[in-house]
Amino acid sequence: MIRKIIHIDEEKCNGCGICAQACHEGAIDIVNGKAKLVRENFCDGFGDCLPGCPTGAITFEEREAPAYDEAAVKAAQTQKAIDKLNNINVKAPAAGGCPGSQFMNLRKEESSGQPVYNEKPISRLGQWPCQIKLLPTQAPFYEGAKLLIAADCSAFAYANMHEEFMKGRITLIGCPKLDAVDYSEKLTEIIANNNIKEVCIVRMEVPCCGGLQKAAEIALKNSGKFIPWQVVTISRDGRILE
Repeated sequence: MIRKIIHIDEEKCNGCGICAQACHEGAIDIVNGKAKLVRENFCDGFGDCLPGCPTGAITFEEREAPAYDEAAVKAAQTQKAIDKLNNINVKAPAAGGCPGSQFMNLRKEESSGQPVYNEKPISRLGQWPCQIKLLPTQAPFYEGAKLLIAADCSAFAYANMHEEFMKGRITLIGCPKLDAVDYSEKLTEIIANNNIKEVCIVRMEVPCCGGLQKAAEIALKNSGKFIPWQVVTISRDGRILE
């Protein structure tokens, strides 16, 4: 039968195992360091595995595939639970990926007024991960979000980064020089496929940071959306230049 089912791009897959953990039906295994859809009849086509993929390796496709077998899935889940109770080793995602890349929504209730400086500072990081290359292109924390696209050096150079820029925003950080990658394609997907309210770009004054700004500007243009945005430049001694 022709139906919607997931497709895993092995070239993009980093073998982190997040999708295998997210798939409650057990359709995905890690084989030779890569995620594989090994039980097509276990895939319900709902895509619980999709939002957690940090590399965007999982998409939907419509093709010839066996029908979803709910009875077989429930039987496998029951057996897995029995094995766990009996202390039988249940197959875990293979090593080689990064369990720390699993996405988390860290949004906290925002306190009103100015920060109290004689108390312990509060982290304003709204989600995990925050590296552009690890972030999924779709996730719940993007809904209605204000994005901060920041050079990773900026938080070290600018002392009040959390309160002035990260507070109330979803933070995406990167360094185009060290990562040696064009972020524009991934940023385009994030902006185009989610309800983003505004974008703030924070870069350093050094020339290589221009790559981050350019990627963000290309993404805004290619997304086809009209979203308010601004660029803030930080000097190496921690001052706002523009």
